[in-house]
Amino acid sequence: MASEMPHPSAAVRPGTEEAIDAIRDFNRFYTHQVGLLNRRFLDSPYSLTEVRVLYELARRTSQIPTATQIAGGLSLDPGYLSRLLKKLERQRHLKRDQAEHDGRQRPLRLTNEGRRVFARLNQASSDAVGAMIRDLSAAQRGELLAAMATIRRLLQRESAPSAYRLRPLCSGDIGWIIHRQGVLYAEEYGWDTTYEALVAEILAAFVKGFDPAAEGAWVAERQGAIVGSVFLVKASTEVAKLRLLYVEPSARGLGIGTHLVQECIRGAREKKYRALTLWTNDVLVSARRIYEAAGFRLVREESHHSFGRDLVGQTWELTL
Repeated sequence: MASEMPHPSAAVRPGTEEAIDAIRDFNRFYTHQVGLLNRRFLDSPYSLTEVRVLYELARRTSQIPTATQIAGGLSLDPGYLSRLLKKLERQRHLKRDQAEHDGRQRPLRLTNEGRRVFARLNQASSDAVGAMIRDLSAAQRGELLAAMATIRRLLQRESAPSAYRLRPLCSGDIGWIIHRQGVLYAEEYGWDTTYEALVAEILAAFVKGFDPAAEGAWVAERQGAIVGSVFLVKASTEVAKLRLLYVEPSARGLGIGTHLVQECIRGAREKKYRALTLWTNDVLVSARRIYEAAGFRLVREESHHSFGRDLVGQTWELTL
């Protein structure tokens, strides 16, 4: 089975009111955690906003910022920021330069003393975060980071970066891919749980009998989340199968499906197969377009009733 098809989706799909209540509850929990964190590293004369300004000045080394840029980047009131900058100037933590071509613009930079102060605060912040996650296992830390990446991706207002990478299969991927394919095919095509069972059977057999000399798997990852995958499975000494192509809805339009298919074809050629075949259904239009563009040709069709639906199965083949 193969098709064009995001990452983390909870099994429970709450309504709007339930989601609002859950998010507010999480915000209260996280605000408490951040409050504890801030009390630890801000045991100093500096407010949280002052530390944020010092951080912005410390990290912008390639392009020295102005007060206007700092205010925009931190969403601060210009008048409030002006008073704060004057205070930091009096403390000799920053200085204002004269812009070369515009006298009204005063680029800001940290002094040596300002950098020393920031270094201490920055280290204290890292130490506090380290203490907060110290008792988590490596797996739990990975789960935490993945959840944070998911929150950022789902709530990010601006266009998300299009960069992604293909990587080999890792521990934990198989369960996730089975879950996402089951969810996505149910949501998009109304297929029942027998499809998820089929995916589980195919991937369990793949893992148990995996032959690296004859088979392969490619996983697409974007912003720390799995957004697609494809599998190369041995059918005979001369023929391999392309199986279970999928791309998350949030990552479609980036060429990931085409890239995955191309990698699968390249892998089949490297392993000296003479042909690559795949089975799909005619309703999976986007996937079929990718196969056709890659040089596959339709060799057979048959009607069948599977996954709770009347479907038309298709076999496609590529001579290598």
